[in-house]
Amino acid sequence: MPELTILIPMVAMLLAIGAFAGVMAGLLGVGGGIILVPAYFYIFSALGYGGDQLMQVCLATSLATIIVTSLRSVSSHHKKGAVDWKTLRGFAPGIVVGAAIGVLVAASLRSVALQGIFGVLGIIVGLYLGFGRDTWRLGHAMPTGLKRAIFSPILGFMSVLMGIGGGSFGVPLMSLYATPIHRAVATAAGLGVLIAVPSVIGFLLINIPMASRPPYTFGAVNLPAFALTISMTLITAPYGVKLAHQMDPKPLKRVFAFFLTLVALNMLRKAAGL
Repeated sequence: MPELTILIPMVAMLLAIGAFAGVMAGLLGVGGGIILVPAYFYIFSALGYGGDQLMQVCLATSLATIIVTSLRSVSSHHKKGAVDWKTLRGFAPGIVVGAAIGVLVAASLRSVALQGIFGVLGIIVGLYLGFGRDTWRLGHAMPTGLKRAIFSPILGFMSVLMGIGGGSFGVPLMSLYATPIHRAVATAAGLGVLIAVPSVIGFLLINIPMASRPPYTFGAVNLPAFALTISMTLITAPYGVKLAHQMDPKPLKRVFAFFLTLVALNMLRKAAGL
């Protein structure tokens, strides 16, 4: 059994990160995974875990939390009639295929490569959050046919490589195709389920070496991190939603975009060995 000197700081840090991720998800509409993955990496690294597959643990555990939070979110949005089920059904096959490929690719890469990928994609998301405009458009209706066949697996693939749900890529994509923001956020919760379920099943089949495996890790999913994160995000997310209705989140979104960009740049720095 791991020593208390390892477990106690691990529990404390995971509770704090889960609480923060829940508030930010509720306040800004961004998925908690974009916060959780780098946080897990820094926590596990600080506790002495490393190796070539630590990032797989971070990605898989983040995606496991997304199953719970996305199911809860899509259920709430469905009761309000906000979910675009037609878009979900159309995108589902491609997203599942992209997520499965994402797991295979992630399992074959070293942590340093996955850090680099997270850093690059994190900068892109941060720049969009900071400088994106509601008036930007690629079309006036969600793509079908060949465009959907291209976009859907890419969305699933990139999300798995970052350990995130449907919010960070799905909401911008739907907004660029003239989907109202509340409908985009609601539908993105469903995308999160489609991304997370097949990818977590795949990650549970991966064998992680001891050097990269924090206590109680099954496959690539760390159960204490999963349980502690969920316990806090389910509590704090409603407070984030409440704050969003009491204040203008746009200035805070720009601050978060700056913070995310710094985190992504730091990931790139570590990947480069600097």
